Amino acid sequence: MKRFAIVLAAGQGKRMKSKLYKVLHPVCGKPMVGHVLQTVQQVNCERSVVVVGHGAETVRAYLQDAAEYVLQEQQLGTGHAVKQAKELLGGEEGSTIVICGDTPLVTSETLENLLKLHESNNAAATVLTAHMDNPKGYGRVIRGEDGSALRIVEQKDCSPEEDAVTEINTGTYCFDNKKLFAALDNVTNQNAQQEYYLTDCVGILKQAGETVLAYQTDDYAESIGVNDRLALSEAEGFMRERINRKHMLNGVTIIDPASTYIGADVKIGSDTVLYPGTVLKGNTVIGEDCVIGPDTDIEDSVIADGASVKHSVLSSAEVGTRTSVGPFAYLRPGAKLGDDVKVGDFVEVKNATIDNGSKVSHLSYVGDAKVGKNVNIGCGAITVNYDGYNKSITEIEDDAFIGSNVNLIAPVKVGKGAFVVAGSTITHSVSDNDLAIARQRQENKPGYAEEIRARAIAKKNKKS
Repeated sequence: MKRFAIVLAAGQGKRMKSKLYKVLHPVCGKPMVGHVLQTVQQVNCERSVVVVGHGAETVRAYLQDAAEYVLQEQQLGTGHAVKQAKELLGGEEGSTIVICGDTPLVTSETLENLLKLHESNNAAATVLTAHMDNPKGYGRVIRGEDGSALRIVEQKDCSPEEDAVTEINTGTYCFDNKKLFAALDNVTNQNAQQEYYLTDCVGILKQAGETVLAYQTDDYAESIGVNDRLALSEAEGFMRERINRKHMLNGVTIIDPASTYIGADVKIGSDTVLYPGTVLKGNTVIGEDCVIGPDTDIEDSVIADGASVKHSVLSSAEVGTRTSVGPFAYLRPGAKLGDDVKVGDFVEVKNATIDNGSKVSHLSYVGDAKVGKNVNIGCGAITVNYDGYNKSITEIEDDAFIGSNVNLIAPVKVGKGAFVVAGSTITHSVSDNDLAIARQRQENKPGYAEEIRARAIAKKNKKS
């Protein structure tokens, strides 16, 4: 049986009090609508239609060709929103999931169970429900004596008896596609909100003698719809806990889960240890047997097996096998470290390749550079890559030694095995195995320090 999905993402989200449209607010680094679309795709939906309204172009720009789109120009209710998809899906036969773009915690396992119950019973509609001790703000699921779902009543339309029901509508449904659009033609706006409720389809189908079912999830968190910053924080907490649990069950040690942040798309190998204060974001990939943290921020970077990163910030960087980074290093976009490399304290690397076995141990800047194998760059050495207008490249070939406090004025090349003396400012290339010295010769003046000191004291006394 074919499967389809309709994702409702047209709301403005005024209660978020934000310039960013509601469904684009991130949960663990990914916009909510991105979570939802990924989930429906995991249950093999052939077509996914996103209903957009407020911020339509921004939502499209984020999702791009991952979905089809229809526009709800006026927000007249969920039923009206779903009806906009009729032009794309109205003629299809199969099962259609309808889900809100602000429910990022619904899992693919739950959707698969919902679909299986729906399809195995040839139902017209199946509602995803949850139990909630305090159901305020949620529609109530009213069941018949046989346990089947009779109807869904929105909070503002509940009688006192209905208001006491604790089984709530999560806003996620599975419908027979053709019966869904037929029922929508009979939905009216005769209610407290004067909106066209999708929930009315449940009662309409039930009254027509169709099979209407309800599937209750055991995880209350899946019912959370994010309408304000409090709910966003709650969803973030549940998602973080879920992500951390997944990685720990897959063999990752997280010393303090409460102080560790892992984005939704991060991948981590087994036997890696994450220390407190670790933040992993974007499409970061961490290999096996790594040690990350404490107090480390890594985004969109690849860390190979056995590497360690401590007290450092990495953005769009690559770190090789058994390489050590930090403490207090900064790897900026384009930094590529080979295997067995050391980048130590207060070292910044930007748009530079540092090949296997090389060391940059202290207080250095390596930018727009190509560093070969087994190179040693001393404390305080920098590549001077910018003349105020253009960036230029520094090349340091294999086995070269760069002394402390060396300035390499790009464009410049240091050849294989060359030795650059500490304190030098290098403006011309150094050939293989040459010794380069570019500093003023030292001169010592005997006793002159006493003369300088005496003059300084006299000047000070004169002022007083």
